[in-house]
Amino acid sequence: MCGISGWLAFDHDLTKEQATVDAMTDTMAYRGPDGRGTWVDRHVALGHRRLAVIDIEGGTQPMRVDTPNGPVVITYSGEAYNFTELREELRRRGHRFRTSSDTEVVLHAYLEWGEAMADRLNGMYAFAIWDARSEKLVMIRDRMGIKPFYFHPTADGVLFGSEPKAILAHPMFKRVIDAEGLFELLSVCKTPGNAIWSDMREVRPGSLVVVDRSGVRERTYWKLESREHTDDLDTTIATIRDLLGDTVRRQLVADVPQCVLLSGGLDSSSLTALAARELAAQGEKVRSFSVDFEGLADNFRPDDMRATPDSPFVHDVADHVGSLHEDIVLPHTALTDLDARRAVMAAKDFPSGIADVDVSLYKLFTAIREHSTVALSGETADELFGGYPWFRDPVAQRAGIFPWIIPVMSAWTKANPKGALHPDLVANNGLVTYLKDRYSEAVAEVEVLPGEDENERRMRVMSHLHLTRFLQMLLDRKDRISMAVGLEVRVPYCDHRLVEYVYNTPWAMKSFDGREKSLLRAAAGDLLPRSVVERLKSPYPSTQDARYASGLQQMGKQLLSEQDHPIFQVVTRTTIDEMVKLDPAAMPGPAREQLDRMIDIATWMDMHQPDIRVA
Repeated sequence: MCGISGWLAFDHDLTKEQATVDAMTDTMAYRGPDGRGTWVDRHVALGHRRLAVIDIEGGTQPMRVDTPNGPVVITYSGEAYNFTELREELRRRGHRFRTSSDTEVVLHAYLEWGEAMADRLNGMYAFAIWDARSEKLVMIRDRMGIKPFYFHPTADGVLFGSEPKAILAHPMFKRVIDAEGLFELLSVCKTPGNAIWSDMREVRPGSLVVVDRSGVRERTYWKLESREHTDDLDTTIATIRDLLGDTVRRQLVADVPQCVLLSGGLDSSSLTALAARELAAQGEKVRSFSVDFEGLADNFRPDDMRATPDSPFVHDVADHVGSLHEDIVLPHTALTDLDARRAVMAAKDFPSGIADVDVSLYKLFTAIREHSTVALSGETADELFGGYPWFRDPVAQRAGIFPWIIPVMSAWTKANPKGALHPDLVANNGLVTYLKDRYSEAVAEVEVLPGEDENERRMRVMSHLHLTRFLQMLLDRKDRISMAVGLEVRVPYCDHRLVEYVYNTPWAMKSFDGREKSLLRAAAGDLLPRSVVERLKSPYPSTQDARYASGLQQMGKQLLSEQDHPIFQVVTRTTIDEMVKLDPAAMPGPAREQLDRMIDIATWMDMHQPDIRVA
């Protein structure tokens, strides 16, 4: 896992721009603490920061192959989980390898198949290849968008990077946020291709971008396609079990210590059990980690999202599979750590989450990194198997807006019925119109099969929305926060073979036992303790300590003391003023989340100084 950056400029001599390329690359030093490198030619410069995971000694980058017509050079971030098979096929075709790294395999795959090599990769990746033979830059991103990738077209080429900060470091880029970017920032949705900053774009998942002297061209090489599912229920369950087992086996390949993130839910517990079985065959034990908060287990209060604390279920799984387990228990002071909040915001680039969750994730990953370099995580299972409560809510299914936004909008309205956003942003229903337009675009992408009844079509749309919009926020958060401490997080449920298969399984099968994630429970339930098999869906834990709310209020008071803070271009001063006057011990959850989000946005503004243009 690494960070990449680059600059293509057909009208400039980049051999004189080494300092700029270095500055772009070094913005992502934490993504690659094990090494750095740049390769600069007259019109192209490639940068790389390396986190060494496979072939510690031989995988340095940028990596090049010289041909009679010029070099072919790659800067690569990610993992190709099928690199062993690809290397053998390429050897049969006459290729010779100097290292055992997957980077060299990907580079030779391009030499053999050109852009079509993207169809052959299984993994998570974002990489750029400069092909001097035809003077073109090829940028490719994995199918599910696990690894981030951004670019900025210029008059004579392109700037690119794993993260926006690499592009922001270039002096020619202007830090402008227009109304659409601000709506995206506030929308609790991640539109593929949208980078929030004006004139910056994201390489869409499953796409490649080619830049040459004729300009910029984008092409999709993979997308979710609707196909008829012909397997019966027993075959479907068995196929899912086989795919999960194969995916976990592939993703346990590493030359560094690895572990599993265990929450005690069905998703992470299934991965932990499969990893334990795979490693046991090699005479090893799986290592697992979980996060908890001081006093939470003893003082837990059930709410609409979380019926039970994680800890008892985590320990049931750890005991059941025999993992080497460690609880990372955080005090309330860890969550109000301003340095940690700024570190998270610096890593994420966008204020798109809830800080107590993000900061606790950062603290968890920091602790894990002392023991492991690679971790498996359960993201995508809820989106894939239908785990969220709104999957079973007819009102949410027919609402004409992203279903996960409904509870957020409802909570914000309850927290401040007078409205929280600045009048310029709510004029003409701007944010609502933006959300509905993005929803319509997303629904239009869904292919409906002939003969599908209304319910099946509706549930296919629900699944597609979650896999292409909601999931993008979660994958981006997990990648950015984990890479901020040099931890590579792998997501087995994102294997495109599994996604394609389960996506096309009828909803009647996905809910055959009348519960959420029926197919996953059936496929992996025999590996788990009964307590976990029967447990209701529970999201990532959030602190219930009133001292956290009190700490937020102190931050809110500090904002109010700054008369001209740009946060007041987004939210009203009255909103924050009302929040900081509430009793922290009785502060409603929606109010706390709203204040948390506002402080995140303010922190982001302080760090990036965006030029906001909403008119």
